[in-house]
Amino acid sequence: MARYEDRNYNSTDGLRLHYRDYAGGDPDQPPILCLPGLTRNARDFEPVADRFAGEWRVLALDFRGRGGSAADPDPSRYMPATYARDVIKLLDQLGIADAVFIGTSLGGLVTMLIAAMENERIAGALLNDIGPEVDPKGIERIRTYVGQPVTWTSFADAGAAMMSRMGDVYPRWGAAEWERFARRCCREEGPQVVYDYDMRIAEPFAEANDATQPNLWPWLDHLKGRPVTILRGATSDLFSAATADRMVRELGDEAELVTIEQVGHAPSFDEPESIAAVERLLARVKG
Repeated sequence: MARYEDRNYNSTDGLRLHYRDYAGGDPDQPPILCLPGLTRNARDFEPVADRFAGEWRVLALDFRGRGGSAADPDPSRYMPATYARDVIKLLDQLGIADAVFIGTSLGGLVTMLIAAMENERIAGALLNDIGPEVDPKGIERIRTYVGQPVTWTSFADAGAAMMSRMGDVYPRWGAAEWERFARRCCREEGPQVVYDYDMRIAEPFAEANDATQPNLWPWLDHLKGRPVTILRGATSDLFSAATADRMVRELGDEAELVTIEQVGHAPSFDEPESIAAVERLLARVKG
């Protein structure tokens, strides 16, 4: 695994937040900034760091309430606008003018929101299995498990349970890959293995998806003129092919659509095709 430093910073409202800093690369080129999905954390981007750290500086964040970041005492703040402010605070603190954003699911929504807020921050972007519209089937599936505490006796047991529940998302994986997956999204808590996030993130998620959904297509407009890759799992139940195709039309020649076969929501970057898509995006950023 690529070497990194665990680092922390304080949000504007005083929470201690964590990120991995894989140093290296040309200081004159923007870093790669990795933003995870709803229940996930910085460990999801180990394949990205393994491939690009050293050539590029790679920063992988834990949103508040995930991984090494502190839980928010007010769960109503578990919202994209809060995460966007947290990301901008980190960039400001590190003196980073712009970055190549890689955002999975929620992380992609945060990327689009930051583009709408301060689009000069975006040197390029990869939106992983997410767009301005989401499929209700995927939302309903997520609602069945998010915020539901579960315990296991080992990472191997956790991986086996996940394979049983969601094996259709990564049908090519065997027991070793599912245990690796469990180690990325779970932690040890005493003798037990548990999900590595604050269960209260489910509260604003449910409220937001019970409400009328806002039109997020204007967020995408702010990525026009920048290199963008849209990554989609071919069997995703959250991100439809129709939405992906519309995004390409809206963004024009700067956008590339990459579909990963035999993968659902969302590509994990363990797929060679996903890493190749990142390589092409970075080549376009470098010009």
